[in-house]
Amino acid sequence: MSTEQDEHETSAVPREPKPRRAGLAVLGRLGIVVAVLAVGATAVLVATRVSTPEAGQTTTDIPALSVPAVDVQPGSTAPVNATVAGNPVADTQPTRQPQQQQQSGKDLLSTWASKVSDVTGIPARALVAYGNADLALRDSQPSCRISWATLAGIGRIESNHGQYAGAVLQSNGYPSKPIVGVPLDGSTGVRAIGDTDGGRFDGDPNYDRAVGPMQFIPATWAKWGGGYDPQQIDAAALAAAKYLCAGGRDMASAQGWWQGILSYNNSVEYGQKVFGLADSYARAAQAVKVS
Repeated sequence: MSTEQDEHETSAVPREPKPRRAGLAVLGRLGIVVAVLAVGATAVLVATRVSTPEAGQTTTDIPALSVPAVDVQPGSTAPVNATVAGNPVADTQPTRQPQQQQQSGKDLLSTWASKVSDVTGIPARALVAYGNADLALRDSQPSCRISWATLAGIGRIESNHGQYAGAVLQSNGYPSKPIVGVPLDGSTGVRAIGDTDGGRFDGDPNYDRAVGPMQFIPATWAKWGGGYDPQQIDAAALAAAKYLCAGGRDMASAQGWWQGILSYNNSVEYGQKVFGLADSYARAAQAVKVS
């Protein structure tokens, strides 16, 4: 368990009582990333100026509770890996997006997301964020082989894809109300982490809280967030992807995948739940073709 991992907390809701948290920086992938973030970047500035979120009350709507843990041992295998086009990724070498897909930019990604939403039940807007992060990392860190499906598995566990506690994921990538977790005050199941952001991101001047669709604590977001807002799902998904790929990790290998997930939340049950989701999402999406 690294020092950075020790700083991570549970998610927005009391779940597995272990640490976690994830990573990202700038949103920069030729064409696709620029197009996807054109709205998000503007929204970040507006939301930051308006106000900081209010610290919310604990809810019984816990996304992880309805997700079964699959019977798979850590390090034994990785979920099916898939490209944003829905095709399996070869185990022997990284796969880059075909040139004709890169040229279509936002339209292609949106079309893909709409079709995958139909077969997975994931909101299309969330899939745009997961797919965008996948593409960005395959361009900047191709040896990592991070999959949108793994990011989607984490997003489902953490916030039900930005829909936690009745929130609606809007077209600008923000939930209709800020997603803010329980105070990290050392009570049962959570670590004690004093305030590090003056309440800027979590609305709590006393303790840190996990925030946004991918549930970052402010201290970790300060390292990986690249100046963006953790409530914005494009920024949060890309941060999570970069965090998982840190240190040259190969997220398509059994060892690398489990190391990455357990660095996000050091709980075997958590990893087994993300595994089941990621594997099922990737398999369902294999039938999707975008021409």
